[in-house]
Amino acid sequence: MPRPLPRFGLTPREWSFLSNLKPASRIQKFLDGLDYDVRGEGCRSARRVLSERRVQCMDGALFAAAALRVQGHPPLIVDLEAVQDDDHVLAVFRQNGRWGAVARSNYSGLRFREPVHRSIESLVLSYFESYFNLRGEKTLRRYSNPFNLSRFDRLQWMTSEEDLWEIPDALYDIPHHTLLPARVVEDLSTVDRRLFRAGLVGRVT
Repeated sequence: MPRPLPRFGLTPREWSFLSNLKPASRIQKFLDGLDYDVRGEGCRSARRVLSERRVQCMDGALFAAAALRVQGHPPLIVDLEAVQDDDHVLAVFRQNGRWGAVARSNYSGLRFREPVHRSIESLVLSYFESYFNLRGEKTLRRYSNPFNLSRFDRLQWMTSEEDLWEIPDALYDIPHHTLLPARVVEDLSTVDRRLFRAGLVGRVT
């Protein structure tokens, strides 16, 4: 008989819900319907996100990675580092040889990406124009390789009732790639006014 698939501690109801969030755009739609934790008061597992209906950037990526794992993808996240701005985390997945992403953000342009990108660098660059601070400065500078969350299975990161701050702490210590040469950064313009307004649609303060 074939070995049963691991359930990672999820209840049958949780498993069914996550497995039915297909395609990945449905994961994004679910995350977009939740309250945004603008103060970052928790770093929640998928189980807590389902029960609390509240999310911020980091636990949004954890939730998306958990759903993608249930659906057969490795649970991968990518850390984006910025200057004069908050960092951002994506749950990334590969489909038909191309990379896509799911993410929850307080900025409308920093969320879902279709799996059309040949590389992680291409995927990250697709966020560049929409990654800006309230002064209109384009702030994205570095990114990590995909980080496999299975290394945190000991924390039961998909079902834990405790905050999972150990995971974002670990992201600070992994290598990051520089996205742009210094001479390019020196010549960057501020974000267009229309894109700025569009990026703030739905922003929670």
